[in-house]
Amino acid sequence: MITSFSIGSLSLANNLLLAPMAGITNLPFRLLSREQGAALCFTEMVSVNGLVREGKKSFELLQSTAADRPLGIQLFGDDPELLAEGARLVEPYGDLIDINMGCPVRKVVGSGAGSALLREPAKVRAIVRATRRATRLPLTIKIRSGWSGDESNFLEIARIAADEGCDAITLHPRSRAQMFDGHADWAKIAELKRAVAIPVIGSGDLFTPDDVVAMLAETGCDAVMVARGALGNPWIFREVRQLLAGEPPLLPTVEERRQLALRHLELFTDLAGERVAVREMRKHVSWYSRGIASAAQFRKQINSIEGKEALLEALNRFFTAEAA
Repeated sequence: MITSFSIGSLSLANNLLLAPMAGITNLPFRLLSREQGAALCFTEMVSVNGLVREGKKSFELLQSTAADRPLGIQLFGDDPELLAEGARLVEPYGDLIDINMGCPVRKVVGSGAGSALLREPAKVRAIVRATRRATRLPLTIKIRSGWSGDESNFLEIARIAADEGCDAITLHPRSRAQMFDGHADWAKIAELKRAVAIPVIGSGDLFTPDDVVAMLAETGCDAVMVARGALGNPWIFREVRQLLAGEPPLLPTVEERRQLALRHLELFTDLAGERVAVREMRKHVSWYSRGIASAAQFRKQINSIEGKEALLEALNRFFTAEAA
């Protein structure tokens, strides 16, 4: 079930994708995920309002390298013309454009973007139409099943997107009202796959390689998009490939976790400087320690660390002791 995969004109080595995650999927995280087998990685979601107003911070989210390709750029906003202009502006930076129509966070929804768009099918049509005309790159959307359990209109939204030239659709089968609670209803992914002719990418509750294999088998989706399951565990992409090849998944050793955490910190420091890197790497190092004895005490310790040298010392001491 690991196969080459195409989205419009973009050909991918396999059908394992890293989801866009705000505050997470910057350049260092994407590079580490690619090394483990992710064929397509996405930027954090980028505000088209920030792009069009020449916001430096918005363009910083597009930082990339030759090793970070192919790259999907996820945009969010609620104005069709601004989204079209945003697509034109980012086209030189990536290989695919995705429009976020699923984010449930109040700040995004309150601006009319993200999953708020699921309540406005006519606006969805206008957005996809305008963006499709604005860019030559493959165009996708990422949606939820609906605003609430009583407003489950993912099929309507998907058909509109397909009619207007969208090249693939990612479905996270939770409603906006669910946020991240409960279980993702994978049956809706299978339903969507039967309803549209364009590729369907499944997302939601993919935390282990077994989860990924099960989603592919149960839904018939063309590809999977891993989100929270990759936090502190970019090896999930390697493990899926091994599992589907009939091999036992090779779990990362404690030493492998240490080495990757060190590389992650160095890459982050090169990208953003020591102060930002140390602040942001606290959460990543905590994730790398999950499942290891005494990890809870370690996480408490690093949450108060300020400097890079102190973080390196704590990181090396913890992982070296656990590997012994």
